[in-house]
Amino acid sequence: MEKQPLDQEIRLQLSDWLSQWGINSVPSDGASTSIMLLASLVLALLAYMFVRRGVVRAMNVVIQRSRVSWDDIFMRYRVLEKLAYVVPALVLSLLVPMALAEYHLLSSLTSRLLSVTIVILLVRAIFSAFDAVNEIADVNLVSRRLPIKSFVQLFKLFLFFVAIIISISVLANQSPLIFLSGLGVATGLVMLVFRDTILGFVAGIQLAANRMVSPGDWIQMDKYGADGSVEEVSLTTVKVQNWDKTITMIPAYALVSDAFKNWRGMSESGGRRIKRSVVIDIDTVGFLTEEDQQRLGKINHLKSYLSQKQSELDQHNAAVIDAESPVNRRKLTNIGTFRAYMLAYLKQHPQIHQEMTLLVRQLESSKEGVPIEIYIFTNDTRWAVYEDIQADIFDHIFAILPEFNLKAFQAPSGADLRSLQQG
Repeated sequence: MEKQPLDQEIRLQLSDWLSQWGINSVPSDGASTSIMLLASLVLALLAYMFVRRGVVRAMNVVIQRSRVSWDDIFMRYRVLEKLAYVVPALVLSLLVPMALAEYHLLSSLTSRLLSVTIVILLVRAIFSAFDAVNEIADVNLVSRRLPIKSFVQLFKLFLFFVAIIISISVLANQSPLIFLSGLGVATGLVMLVFRDTILGFVAGIQLAANRMVSPGDWIQMDKYGADGSVEEVSLTTVKVQNWDKTITMIPAYALVSDAFKNWRGMSESGGRRIKRSVVIDIDTVGFLTEEDQQRLGKINHLKSYLSQKQSELDQHNAAVIDAESPVNRRKLTNIGTFRAYMLAYLKQHPQIHQEMTLLVRQLESSKEGVPIEIYIFTNDTRWAVYEDIQADIFDHIFAILPEFNLKAFQAPSGADLRSLQQG
């Protein structure tokens, strides 16, 4: 014996139950049909009221009293309320075809439309559940490690296509496999229409697997004019809020195919680099006199350096023949002493990261002068604080140069040229 579908078995059981109560389950005239239709609508309404006002409301009360927060997000997206609409649709799909049993074409058409309605209502509720999951991931910072929104959008897209295929197969009274087999013919069209979606999905997987970019990262991509914080990583685009508060939308696949800079490593390390130079006028570079050494020896950061260095130089000069010649003797220079002072100053600076690279080095001289480069890391990566630390250090450098009889190079201005002409 061939097994009957579940909905037909339920209808047969309802028919037997109605017959036991003396009700004709197969109406033979218009009045009976109208009564059965009205009864179906009333039962569907009662079922909805019971589920919506009873079950859903009780579950919402339980959710509000629970200590966890993720269920509150489901309640805010009204997932249970949207599922409640499926109940009356199911009741109607069981009872209306029975009421229209004498009208085979109308009964079949109504049954198919109600089935499609159930599919739409279920998809609507599942979409809301996906949105709730996405927000839960944002609240728990899971989306910073994985592109949850991209996966949610992909699942929605897949579910949408499944719902379309099921709906068409129900309306046409054909197996869904027939329509699935026909998709192979339309593969080229699908690839053309959903090119960005497919590329974005593949890029999203690569971005997640390699942790290339996550919401909250600071990225810089000059090609697209992006320089700011990543607000959102979706299936096809990455939303970046620039520091000037403008918004830049970057295709997800562009982050895989093109070069960009992610500052997350800097933020996670706890240090931000300062790499700047001050150019010293070569004409001001020279040896320290005894008066200079005595004056600079009063600086706390130079006391131990000058004492140690002078002992080293005295020992060397004592072994030199004809030490009276300045060429044969080793002497301290003002630029070398300045470098030693800056190194000691930075090692004692409370806002410099002492566990990272700390250099004060002399670069190759140029027509402007001798560059002294500061290569250090601050222990605070916040932009405003970083800029303040950097400015304070170089304020001190420019102010302290005259103590070493040094001057920073500065190109002549119009006033300088006019004074030369007048002279």
